[in-house]
Amino acid sequence: MGVTVAPFECWFFAWVALAPLWIIVVKHTSPHLPILPALIWAIAYHGIALFWITGIHPMNWLGVPWWPSLFITIFCWTFISLWGGLLVSLWAFLMVRLDKQKPWLRVLIGTALWCGLEGLWSSGSLWWSSLSYTQSPHNLLILHLGQLSGPSAVTAVIVGVNGLVAESWIYFGTQRRRDAEEERRIYVSLGFVNKYLTSAVILLVISHVLGFSLYSQPLNSQEGSGLKIGVIQGNIPNEIKILPQGSRIAIRNYTDGYLELANQGVDGVLTPESALPLYNSDFDQIRLLNDIKEKKVVAWLGAFGRTGKSYTNSLFSVNGEGEVTSRYDKSKLVPLGEFVPFEEIIGGLVERLSPLDEHQIHGDKNQVFYTPLGRAIVGICYESAFAEIFRYQAANGGEFILSSSNDAHYTQAMADQHHAQDIMRAIETDRWAVRATNTGYSAFVDPHGITLWKSGYNSYETHAEVIYPRQSRTFYVRFGDWLMVVLLVLGVLGWLI
Repeated sequence: MGVTVAPFECWFFAWVALAPLWIIVVKHTSPHLPILPALIWAIAYHGIALFWITGIHPMNWLGVPWWPSLFITIFCWTFISLWGGLLVSLWAFLMVRLDKQKPWLRVLIGTALWCGLEGLWSSGSLWWSSLSYTQSPHNLLILHLGQLSGPSAVTAVIVGVNGLVAESWIYFGTQRRRDAEEERRIYVSLGFVNKYLTSAVILLVISHVLGFSLYSQPLNSQEGSGLKIGVIQGNIPNEIKILPQGSRIAIRNYTDGYLELANQGVDGVLTPESALPLYNSDFDQIRLLNDIKEKKVVAWLGAFGRTGKSYTNSLFSVNGEGEVTSRYDKSKLVPLGEFVPFEEIIGGLVERLSPLDEHQIHGDKNQVFYTPLGRAIVGICYESAFAEIFRYQAANGGEFILSSSNDAHYTQAMADQHHAQDIMRAIETDRWAVRATNTGYSAFVDPHGITLWKSGYNSYETHAEVIYPRQSRTFYVRFGDWLMVVLLVLGVLGWLI
């Protein structure tokens, strides 16, 4: 399962990679034995998929010495792998108690439990590698199930197919033993084909046909309703970003990029997360603000905002008069990287991870971002993994997605995975997405998840595309993750009956 995502992108393995663990869990008789293989499976999946986090080492740009930087990196990688291991181990712990249940009921409850645990984990601060994102960006058909009930719809199909494949293997083994005992060979002619494997194929086909029907819906982009949006990929290495030299380069690159795009006749310009290493109160001290007043082109600037004695990682909407008309504060912060869990206990050990003297704080959970070009859906960096943030903003009138990120301190695989997350959010909300990053990948994505343009990596680039604001509301936007609730209710009823 770990090689289903970037950099390997063997997404098709996801349809069978859970089945061996399922078999081990079901065939164990002790309620404690399956926890170890479940833990190993989960550590392998999350550890491989999130290996890109080791790219933060060395953190000399934050003033952290080489050896402490290595220790922090190993700790972070180990922690997130074990955190994922806890999720799967809990699933196995609950599943092993179903070994006496009928296979159909095991598949239902096993799928419901997995979706429920993913939903629980995604409501916290540490989340990234849902099984659903193993299919992005390649399997756009199945990703369209996200329009029905978000990422859990995709996860449910993946777990369901794996469960049926596993039950097929268990059934085959059981029948073969019975035939040996009764000295009959009738079943041998049937081989591996049985009702569970047939059901797995049927579920796989039907889910893709349903996804294709949603994928085939026309976008109906009306003539004259489009917005020409530009993005700037400033390519400022983190090693110099917070130094005076980096600040000068950033202001120069984003000013030049803004002027270049404004001269192309764009309606708005998006910059990456913390593109300008300063507070919004200092905007009037840079030349870029004067250029915005002159060109009258809307700009969405990544910078920092003050909140009392703390600061926020924010995106600011600046109109043609140079006025900040709206502000979005990043609400999902990276644990240890942007905020310190249990700060009163371990804050002194990792406080140097912050490039600023003050402490970064979370933005409000539910925010709305108004712009002169319409209401937008905003996600800053890590928030791309949290579908509910995008769903809430779409339900409250967001017409297009602005994704602003800085992935410079990680590996190229992270940038690919991040782009894959944004593709899922565009499909789920049925919105055009504009993605601006510091070093790559910046991109434009249509509501069907098709990438219209994708930048190079570690390069300075500007690009403009026409997007179309949309006010449609998918089933997921309207009703949220209803499928997970239905599966859990059905699972409980089935178990009680």
